[in-house]
Amino acid sequence: MAESKNLTELMNVLEDLMRRATAAGADAADAGLSRDSSLSLGLRLGQREKLERSESQDVSLRVFVGKRQAMVSTSDLTAPMLDELARRAVAMARAVPEDPFCGPAEPELLAKTWPDLEALDPVEPSEAELTEKLHLAEDAARAVPGVTNSEGAEAGWGRVDMALIGSNGFAGNFSLTRFGLSVSVIAGEGTGMERDYDYSSTVFGSDLADPVALGKAAGERAVKRLNPRKVQTAKLPIIFDPRISNGLVGHLVGAINGASIARGTSFLKDQMGQQIFAEHITIVDDPHRPRGLRSKPFDGEGVINRRSNLIENGVLQTWLLGCREARQLKLKSTGHGSRGGSPSASNVYLQPGKLSPAEMIKEVGRGFYVTELIGHGVNGVTGDYSRGAAGFWIENGELAYPVSEVTIAGNLKDMFRALTPANDLVFRYGTDAPTIRLDGMTIAGA
Repeated sequence: MAESKNLTELMNVLEDLMRRATAAGADAADAGLSRDSSLSLGLRLGQREKLERSESQDVSLRVFVGKRQAMVSTSDLTAPMLDELARRAVAMARAVPEDPFCGPAEPELLAKTWPDLEALDPVEPSEAELTEKLHLAEDAARAVPGVTNSEGAEAGWGRVDMALIGSNGFAGNFSLTRFGLSVSVIAGEGTGMERDYDYSSTVFGSDLADPVALGKAAGERAVKRLNPRKVQTAKLPIIFDPRISNGLVGHLVGAINGASIARGTSFLKDQMGQQIFAEHITIVDDPHRPRGLRSKPFDGEGVINRRSNLIENGVLQTWLLGCREARQLKLKSTGHGSRGGSPSASNVYLQPGKLSPAEMIKEVGRGFYVTELIGHGVNGVTGDYSRGAAGFWIENGELAYPVSEVTIAGNLKDMFRALTPANDLVFRYGTDAPTIRLDGMTIAGA
């Protein structure tokens, strides 16, 4: 009942703001309102270092005057401020240059119904509950032989209530929650120290990873990285751990963003309908996945969103388009729009393959298993890829010893074509992938 009352209040504020925008001279408008609550705790070496509680709200108004638009926002919901907000937005819109592609979503594109996304856990955790998880996680990590220090553990909870309304007839709202738990520890001494971590992020508190198992995994990872070696430059198979393999999927998502396509600044700008992955590769975007970290019932413009294959049997199927980008490209919105920025995807994942990670490592024989990437050496215009890396050397089909101070390089077009997924897909990040094998990259070592 409290949830329903809160969302009804948000909708009432937005309806009032829309009336004020029309009275101020807007030809069309939409307005969004969000209210956030969060609790965050941190400890290190068993002692509390952080306890934060926050409450915030923000209303944004986008107005259209002819082919001109402007957006303004405030956290003050009093009547005088809403009046000022509407007047200021209209005045700003009249002062900016025309944009032939701006405008609210066409009514026929709007979402009218949507499924239950299981996006809201109604149970707010107590400070004591989160504190207990922190102690369990850090204690388990520090108990691993070889762990010598801790960078701390953090836990958090957040809830967001969101509402959107437009003069085109759209009205919708939803609520979502997030829970998080992380721990980071150090192994070794002096200049031989190594750090690693583990974390869990979920929509429901009951889905969080067991804090003892999470802490133990963080400690064991740190210890395994001790005494890393350098390797010689070579061109050998590379395997990406699931903690970083999702980055490759993220690079695809960035490259098919409609804003980049419309500007002609993507290395995939002329690849629609082309085979850019092997035939066994399918990559899915599912905004309605139950309990998905990035699930949403409609896009930021109120447009229908739905599950779709971005890549199907290796072929690029679609761009990510909001209304403005779609008009530029003479297409229709794909339900990825936002009111104030570029299009965005939801729960994106690479479908798993058939081999287990162990079978994949054994098949490689000799190569590099990457667990960490450093730097941002990716060129979205050309697809050139160069990143610092650390992980483990593969010898005789097994992980032999830790490796650091390595650079891996290639081009994303070649990397996409050479990509092979393992069978260990787990939904953890919002953008997810299983273990991935890549052939043909350069490993630059000593």
